[in-house]
Amino acid sequence: MSGVAVGPMGSSQPKPTTMFAPDGSMRVITAPSTPLCAGLETKLYHVAGSYYDAPPSPINRMILHISAPIRATCRVAGRSQSRVQVPGDIDLVPSGESGVWEDDRPATMLTFYVAPALLRATAEDMGMNTTDIALAPQLQARDPQIEYVASAFYAALSTETPMERLFAESLGTALVARMLHRFATDVPPLKGGLSKRQLQRVIDHIEANIDESLSLKDLATVAGSSISHFKAQFRQSMSMPVHQYVLRRRVECAKSLIMKGGAISQVALDAGFAHQSHLARCMRRLLGVSPMELARQSR
Repeated sequence: MSGVAVGPMGSSQPKPTTMFAPDGSMRVITAPSTPLCAGLETKLYHVAGSYYDAPPSPINRMILHISAPIRATCRVAGRSQSRVQVPGDIDLVPSGESGVWEDDRPATMLTFYVAPALLRATAEDMGMNTTDIALAPQLQARDPQIEYVASAFYAALSTETPMERLFAESLGTALVARMLHRFATDVPPLKGGLSKRQLQRVIDHIEANIDESLSLKDLATVAGSSISHFKAQFRQSMSMPVHQYVLRRRVECAKSLIMKGGAISQVALDAGFAHQSHLARCMRRLLGVSPMELARQSR
């Protein structure tokens, strides 16, 4: 998008569609290597200066403050607020709107970019009225569920830990669905679980493809449901999120193969883990033993 952004001292700079600081003090620390759901991106920013902005863009932008408390003045969609900004505070710049921040010290924030097409598709999946669907501007909003999901992304980004594809997709769709629940007006009723036939098809598909990179879209297709509905339905049917179920099944599969004398490095791949260390971390967390300890016990 073309245009000019004017800084606090009246200087003009090219206007990008994401976020920037006129003095160049804003930089991207990292972005995830694992693809999120289509239409959703996230970046971890650090701003060393005091002024930065988000020019008008077709993309919805949600900014979570990550670093220590600061004093800040924020203007979003014509609304202004001066406040002490603390970790977990949410500013939301809807599609077509702009935002400006002036902080009294350096800050770090986690920013999510949500395409309107993803917003509409998720709203439709949730049974919402998609006519002129939009998010309302937010200044210093709080939401424990959004903060919880964002913390998982932040942990992966800050430690540069690769996220499993299904886990990343699940987090991404959960985040967008919660944004609609929290910041849009039409909230759908709670849906029921999967039918026995749907659930069996999904479980059979998981078992037959346990060594593959399973995707939320594929599993929802197997169930004959939309992604947003499938996530809620599976959780209600199995009392756990789908990515957690898949991880448990992979650990159980790996345990069985190790007990039969399989080489741990090959078992990790056959059970759908990225590598042997990934298997070891998950097995230790869920079973309380490492693959090596399990192999010694089976001799």
